[in-house]
Amino acid sequence: MTHDPILSLKLSHTSSMRSVPDSEYNAASRHHFVTRLHLSLPPPVNMGKGYNARIASNPYIVGTFACIGGGLFGLDISSMSAVLNNPAYANTFNNPTANAQGAIVASMPAGSLIGALSVTYLGDKLGRKKTIILAGLFWVIGSILQCASVNRGMLVVGRVIAGYSVGISSTVVPVYQSEIAAPAIRGRLVSFQQWSITWGILLQYFVQFGCSYINGNASFRIPWGLQMIPAIILSLGMLAFPESPRWLVDHSREAEALEILADLHGGGNQQDELVVLEFEEIKSQVYFERNEGAKSWSDLFKPGVARRVVLGSSLQMWSQLTGMNVMMYYVVYVFEGAGLTGRRANLIADSVQYVLNVTFTVPAIIYIDRWGRRPMFIYGCLVMGFWLYLVGGLQARFGQWGTLNGAPTWVVVNNPNATRAIIVCSYFFVCSFAITMGPASWTYPAEIFPMRVRAKAVSLSTATNWLFNFALAWAAPPMLTHIQWKTYFVFGTFNFAACIHFFFCFPETAQRSLEEIEDVFAQGHEYSAWAVSRSVGKKDLTDVLAHKESIEKSDA
Repeated sequence: MTHDPILSLKLSHTSSMRSVPDSEYNAASRHHFVTRLHLSLPPPVNMGKGYNARIASNPYIVGTFACIGGGLFGLDISSMSAVLNNPAYANTFNNPTANAQGAIVASMPAGSLIGALSVTYLGDKLGRKKTIILAGLFWVIGSILQCASVNRGMLVVGRVIAGYSVGISSTVVPVYQSEIAAPAIRGRLVSFQQWSITWGILLQYFVQFGCSYINGNASFRIPWGLQMIPAIILSLGMLAFPESPRWLVDHSREAEALEILADLHGGGNQQDELVVLEFEEIKSQVYFERNEGAKSWSDLFKPGVARRVVLGSSLQMWSQLTGMNVMMYYVVYVFEGAGLTGRRANLIADSVQYVLNVTFTVPAIIYIDRWGRRPMFIYGCLVMGFWLYLVGGLQARFGQWGTLNGAPTWVVVNNPNATRAIIVCSYFFVCSFAITMGPASWTYPAEIFPMRVRAKAVSLSTATNWLFNFALAWAAPPMLTHIQWKTYFVFGTFNFAACIHFFFCFPETAQRSLEEIEDVFAQGHEYSAWAVSRSVGKKDLTDVLAHKESIEKSDA
């Protein structure tokens, strides 16, 4: 496979990127090579841009705005978790049992599963930008139906449609970010996807908390209606952002791709040396992959790709089996079982958890490209398993059968120290996820696949996430009802199993361009991932020149 060291060459223009000393290559050869590249470029274009060039020049604005799509998932989590002990909600929807409530919550990830799979078509056919816009429109429709729902059926339909939107956005946004970002900040930009989820959870929860002082159905209908506002901003705002240049090259729209690359990385100068080199490398990568075969589902099972499909899908599976979304969706049940009674006291304790989730995601965003993906996976799951075992142990030791809201429940009674200890361990669990697994689990699948299968492969990986999200969202209430404290041991064990899998099978991808990552997997080491050096795949301009010359000699 060809590789893309060009993105890494941009490091010489910023303090965070690698420099390429002039001593590493012959100046005359370099000048001759770049001159020939200039001659092969399409003529400079001055088309009416379908985006704002000034916005495109800032990689952080381009890379983070689309993350509003991730925030929609966060909005949904709080829109459910905050109403679980709302009497008006219970009365309107006929006091759902544990199984019925699980089904209502699970209807959203069911729609997300379908949405994630549909990106295999939408992402390649419409492009990344238009697909994100479409996701925002579906969310608005789903929010309207939820806000106006008068029975469980209407609520479930609204949640399925909103889930379809979340499935689309959670799949295509990381792909869009990874295809426009430089390798030195790619992990950071894609991590904003997870941060936006935490902000969505937090903001919606505080809206729900404020509306809890309103009597009647408005206490939950107002938050459900307000959550359409971010989606409207997303769909309208994306009109000012560029399409992925890699997608444009893949669809024979090279002049537009060059123009966008110039605005993204060259200050609008289409003849900028680094822009030219990056453009040529993307072209050679895309053309090479076209010769590999059609972009069909069968490509996912070809040698060199199947392994990555397993890694991406299993990572998303483990991200759900950590138990994080169970702790988010059903935090009310968790704290009630810990002995925290009173609706507002529970809401306040829940809000602390959500604030911690937002806060501890920040260090991961800043340092993910320095720390690397592997350490975040391995140590994150190890620590999360520890906290869950503590929660389960405390529940087993100090809990007993009692009655809560008229239903038999395993609950800690008259033991404030145990109650506080369980809540604190839950907080530590959430912090551990936020600073490790949360951001990295979105970054890794978006960067490990070749261009020709990226949309389909990331779609399949994200669909795996939603499949397990759906199963756990439905299963968690009955689990907390029937096996009580053992639930935490189940998820703790999953974390330890994931830790072992990450250690043996997941190679490091940080600080490499999307094309350089091909070298990482070419090394093999399927069950000894630690043996892949972090220097594998990294190239400088000398390597680019040599690679280009070898191609020309083979074509001659």
